[in-house]
Amino acid sequence: MVLVKRKLMLSQGGSMRVFVYWNLHKGLWSVRALEGAERGRVILRAPTLTLHNAIGRVGEAGRLRVIREKRKNVHAGIVGILAPPPPALPAPLRGITYNPYKNTGFVYRDDGNAFNGASIAVLGSDRSVGVA
Repeated sequence: MVLVKRKLMLSQGGSMRVFVYWNLHKGLWSVRALEGAERGRVILRAPTLTLHNAIGRVGEAGRLRVIREKRKNVHAGIVGILAPPPPALPAPLRGITYNPYKNTGFVYRDDGNAFNGASIAVLGSDRSVGVA
């Protein structure tokens, strides 16, 4: 179910640090490598993903450009270690969101507090992000 753009070594037990964002044009999560030979390139597009040691990353200049131009651009996403989905998800997952007009970073959906990272993030096909 994963759409592979380039060869990945993850199937052999390797791990890779990545930046993941929702691609509005493709309707999938785009995965950009942060290390290795493919650094800076989109290496994968998938409807669902799992990341370990996930943190939110927002580029301030990009956020300000969105506010100024009132037009979306890729400036925010989740950074973590790309991993296969766990056999059982930790419960409960808390949803996070980001709105450049309201917040400077990712926040929890339920209470609006800042998201500072999580051991696991599950990115769903409905653009949802659940963390534990």
